[in-house]
Amino acid sequence: MSRMVEVVIDSVRVSLTNQQRIVVLRESDAERYLPIWIGPYEAEAITIALQEVEVARPQTHDLLKNVFSGLNARLLRVEVISLRDEVFYGNIVAEVNGRLLEIDSRPSDALALAVRAHIPVLVAKEVMDAAGIIPEQDIQQTADAPASSETAGSEGASQNPVAESSEERLSVFEDFLQNLNLGDLSNTQEEEEEEDDDSDEEDKPRGKA
Repeated sequence: MSRMVEVVIDSVRVSLTNQQRIVVLRESDAERYLPIWIGPYEAEAITIALQEVEVARPQTHDLLKNVFSGLNARLLRVEVISLRDEVFYGNIVAEVNGRLLEIDSRPSDALALAVRAHIPVLVAKEVMDAAGIIPEQDIQQTADAPASSETAGSEGASQNPVAESSEERLSVFEDFLQNLNLGDLSNTQEEEEEEDDDSDEEDKPRGKA
């Protein structure tokens, strides 16, 4: 199995540019973040559990947790295991009668289950290395990098791959920082009926919708 790093759910946020939702994972022992675009309903499910909001009847992820419990399956952890074609892939790991099960899952659903079951969230190291953001380091790398050609970011190619990579990471973090509502989702639920199509864009990396 790939080397895994443990993360916690830092926050669930709303992009001010397009009202899409982002879950931000933070590495447990480092200031490195992994933002993942998710659908509005999964965002609400995660937020409700994080805020310990009581609901009258079980929601979908409450039902899933109850099904595992009813079948005497012990939830062990959830994982973000890979990033392919700008889509994150996850697992729900459970133990049933001494047998380990790895159940394919969207990371958003896995996270909504994890906060209800109070189980660890792990991310493959290569995924965190590829898509994680270290804010101060990214900004410093861009400040130290030589100036790139004026065509970088357009159809032309930069003549300096290092500078281009740094600029891309910085622009991602600036969008991540500046275009997100730093509050919770409590004031955004009225907009969700207009966003049914957003669920098709979920589990995308680093602000790429």
